[in-house]
Amino acid sequence: MKLHPLTGRHVPQDLLVDADRCQREYYSRELYFTDSSQQVRFGTSGHRGSSRRGAFNEAYILAITQAICEYRIGRGITGPLYLGKDTHVLSEPAFRTALEVLAANGVETVIDRSDFRGSTHLRRIQQEAQAIIARTLAGVMR
Repeated sequence: MKLHPLTGRHVPQDLLVDADRCQREYYSRELYFTDSSQQVRFGTSGHRGSSRRGAFNEAYILAITQAICEYRIGRGITGPLYLGKDTHVLSEPAFRTALEVLAANGVETVIDRSDFRGSTHLRRIQQEAQAIIARTLAGVMR
Protein backbone atom coordinates (compact mmCIF):
# COMPACT_ATOMS: atom_id res chain seq x y z
CA MET A 1 0.00 0.00 0.00
CA LYS A 2 1.31 3.44 -0.98
CA LEU A 3 1.71 5.96 1.84
CA HIS A 4 0.10 9.38 1.62
CA PRO A 5 2.64 12.18 0.95
CA LEU A 6 1.70 13.82 4.28
CA THR A 7 2.27 10.69 6.35
CA GLY A 8 4.29 11.63 9.43
CA ARG A 9 4.15 15.36 8.67
CA HIS A 10 2.18 18.29 10.05
CA VAL A 11 -0.99 18.99 8.11
CA PRO A 12 -0.81 22.27 6.17
CA GLN A 13 -3.09 25.01 7.53
CA ASP A 14 -5.09 25.19 4.29
CA LEU A 15 -6.16 21.55 4.74
CA LEU A 16 -7.40 21.95 8.32
CA VAL A 17 -11.12 22.33 9.02
CA ASP A 18 -12.13 25.61 10.68
CA ALA A 19 -14.22 24.11 13.51
CA ASP A 20 -15.49 27.48 14.73
CA ARG A 21 -16.69 28.40 11.23
CA CYS A 22 -18.43 25.03 10.83
CA GLN A 23 -20.27 25.53 14.11
CA ARG A 24 -21.26 29.11 13.26
CA GLU A 25 -22.64 27.94 9.93
CA TYR A 26 -24.44 25.02 11.59
CA TYR A 27 -26.51 27.53 13.57
CA SER A 28 -26.78 30.38 11.07
CA ARG A 29 -26.90 28.92 7.55
CA GLU A 30 -30.31 29.27 5.91
CA LEU A 31 -32.03 26.25 4.51
CA TYR A 32 -33.33 26.16 0.94
CA PHE A 33 -35.39 23.04 0.33
CA THR A 34 -35.37 23.58 -3.43
CA ASP A 35 -31.56 23.55 -3.60
CA SER A 36 -30.63 19.94 -4.44
CA SER A 37 -27.17 20.40 -2.88
CA GLN A 38 -28.87 21.06 0.47
CA GLN A 39 -31.25 18.11 0.42
CA VAL A 40 -30.91 15.52 3.16
CA ARG A 41 -28.84 12.49 2.19
CA PHE A 42 -28.17 9.49 4.36
CA GLY A 43 -25.15 7.24 4.09
CA THR A 44 -24.34 3.89 5.63
CA SER A 45 -23.74 5.48 9.01
CA GLY A 46 -26.19 8.35 9.07
CA HIS A 47 -26.82 11.82 7.66
CA ARG A 48 -24.31 13.16 5.17
CA GLY A 49 -23.72 16.81 4.52
CA SER A 50 -21.64 19.89 5.15
CA SER A 51 -22.56 22.96 7.18
CA ARG A 52 -20.55 25.04 4.72
CA ARG A 53 -22.84 23.95 1.89
CA GLY A 54 -26.03 24.19 3.96
CA ALA A 55 -26.64 20.44 3.93
CA PHE A 56 -25.94 19.82 7.62
CA ASN A 57 -27.33 22.51 9.87
CA GLU A 58 -29.57 23.02 12.84
CA ALA A 59 -32.70 23.35 10.70
CA TYR A 60 -32.11 19.92 9.21
CA ILE A 61 -31.37 18.27 12.55
CA LEU A 62 -34.52 19.87 14.01
CA ALA A 63 -36.61 18.58 11.10
CA ILE A 64 -35.06 15.10 11.04
CA THR A 65 -35.45 14.65 14.79
CA GLN A 66 -39.04 15.92 14.72
CA ALA A 67 -39.77 13.46 11.90
CA ILE A 68 -38.35 10.65 14.04
CA CYS A 69 -40.63 11.73 16.92
CA GLU A 70 -43.67 11.77 14.64
CA TYR A 71 -42.72 8.39 13.15
CA ARG A 72 -42.50 6.90 16.65
CA ILE A 73 -45.91 8.33 17.56
CA GLY A 74 -47.46 7.04 14.33
CA ARG A 75 -46.10 3.56 14.96
CA GLY A 76 -46.91 3.51 18.67
CA ILE A 77 -43.24 3.29 19.64
CA THR A 78 -42.91 4.32 23.27
CA GLY A 79 -39.62 2.75 24.35
CA PRO A 80 -36.49 4.74 25.00
CA LEU A 81 -34.38 6.18 22.21
CA TYR A 82 -30.62 5.80 22.52
CA LEU A 83 -28.75 8.91 21.37
CA GLY A 84 -25.02 9.03 20.87
CA LYS A 85 -22.43 11.15 19.17
CA ASP A 86 -19.02 10.81 17.62
CA THR A 87 -15.90 12.91 17.14
CA HIS A 88 -17.03 14.93 14.10
CA VAL A 89 -16.87 18.69 14.63
CA LEU A 90 -20.67 19.09 14.42
CA SER A 91 -21.55 16.06 16.50
CA GLU A 92 -21.88 18.05 19.75
CA PRO A 93 -24.17 20.79 18.39
CA ALA A 94 -26.28 18.22 16.51
CA PHE A 95 -26.47 16.08 19.66
CA ARG A 96 -27.76 19.04 21.68
CA THR A 97 -30.25 20.04 18.98
CA ALA A 98 -31.62 16.49 18.73
CA LEU A 99 -31.80 16.14 22.51
CA GLU A 100 -33.84 19.36 22.78
CA VAL A 101 -36.38 18.11 20.21
CA LEU A 102 -36.61 14.67 21.79
CA ALA A 103 -37.10 16.19 25.25
CA ALA A 104 -39.74 18.63 24.01
CA ASN A 105 -41.63 15.68 22.50
CA GLY A 106 -41.41 13.73 25.75
CA VAL A 107 -39.27 10.97 24.24
CA GLU A 108 -37.39 9.07 26.91
CA THR A 109 -33.80 9.41 25.74
CA VAL A 110 -30.85 7.42 26.99
CA ILE A 111 -27.46 9.12 26.74
CA ASP A 112 -24.05 8.40 28.13
CA ARG A 113 -23.70 10.41 31.31
CA SER A 114 -20.40 11.85 30.05
CA ASP A 115 -22.11 13.05 26.84
CA PHE A 116 -23.75 15.86 28.77
CA ARG A 117 -20.73 16.85 30.80
CA GLY A 118 -22.07 15.12 33.89
CA SER A 119 -25.49 16.80 33.80
CA THR A 120 -28.30 14.41 34.63
CA HIS A 121 -31.01 17.06 34.93
CA LEU A 122 -33.02 15.97 31.88
CA ARG A 123 -36.25 17.43 33.27
CA ARG A 124 -34.68 20.90 33.19
CA ILE A 125 -33.41 20.23 29.67
CA GLN A 126 -36.91 19.18 28.62
CA GLN A 127 -38.40 22.42 29.98
CA GLU A 128 -35.74 24.49 28.21
CA ALA A 129 -36.29 22.59 24.96
CA GLN A 130 -40.05 23.11 25.13
CA ALA A 131 -39.47 26.84 25.63
CA ILE A 132 -37.06 26.99 22.67
CA ILE A 133 -39.51 25.19 20.40
CA ALA A 134 -42.38 27.42 21.56
CA ARG A 135 -40.31 30.55 20.75
CA THR A 136 -39.32 29.08 17.39
CA LEU A 137 -42.92 28.24 16.49
CA ALA A 138 -44.08 31.68 17.60
CA GLY A 139 -41.52 33.23 15.25
CA VAL A 140 -42.55 30.97 12.37
CA MET A 141 -46.27 31.64 12.84
CA ARG A 142 -45.98 35.44 12.78
